[in-house]
Amino acid sequence: MVLVPFITMIFTARGFAPGLVVHMAIATSLATIMFTSLSSVRAHHQHGAVRWRIVALLAPGIIIGSWIGPWIGKQMNTSALSLLFAVFVAFSAAQMLRNKKPSAGRELPGATGMFAAGGVIGTVAGLVGAGGGFISVPFMAWCNVRIHQAVATSAALGFPIALSGTLSNIYYGWSEPGLPQHSLGFVYLPALAVIVAASVTMAPLGARMAHRMDVAALKRVFAVVLFALAGYMFYHAFA
Repeated sequence: MVLVPFITMIFTARGFAPGLVVHMAIATSLATIMFTSLSSVRAHHQHGAVRWRIVALLAPGIIIGSWIGPWIGKQMNTSALSLLFAVFVAFSAAQMLRNKKPSAGRELPGATGMFAAGGVIGTVAGLVGAGGGFISVPFMAWCNVRIHQAVATSAALGFPIALSGTLSNIYYGWSEPGLPQHSLGFVYLPALAVIVAASVTMAPLGARMAHRMDVAALKRVFAVVLFALAGYMFYHAFA
């Protein structure tokens, strides 16, 4: 949610083709999750919080959905994709401000239901370049999975989402005219390298700061940042 608007600003400032900047920002953001999710999963697994059976049931649908998401994105022009992303970020910020936790209302569905749920999670995540936690965590919490396990399991789902979505973005962007040098499909490799290096370096500092801050205040600050970024994407959609 934070990366895509900032990458869009940078790509626009560098003079990349206006019709490709949002597609490239989403693809590059999604590719970073392949690397950042691995360290997150390792930490959660060491605490025994990952429900690997849930991962196995959701992963097939997620892999298919994450491939379909970028294909849907390619059919949309930059304005439509920017508008969709702006609505997604604004909705996420509003949910964060409301701070309403999903109430457990049922058990996890069977294999078919889990496959379908994975398909929805993967498609939306692949379309907006996110890790899918904004859907998978509430879904699992609604199905009586403890919130810490839901968060940990969602982190494990980030890798198949990112891997399938990145391969899809490479495939569908491979022959796209107007891509800058050092692009692999819609993924811009220099930006990917810099973001991954910075994320690995700064994530421990961010985690320490977050643990020292009041959670409610941290959510409010982050929600305000998201609203500002959503505003930029709305502007980009109509500029």
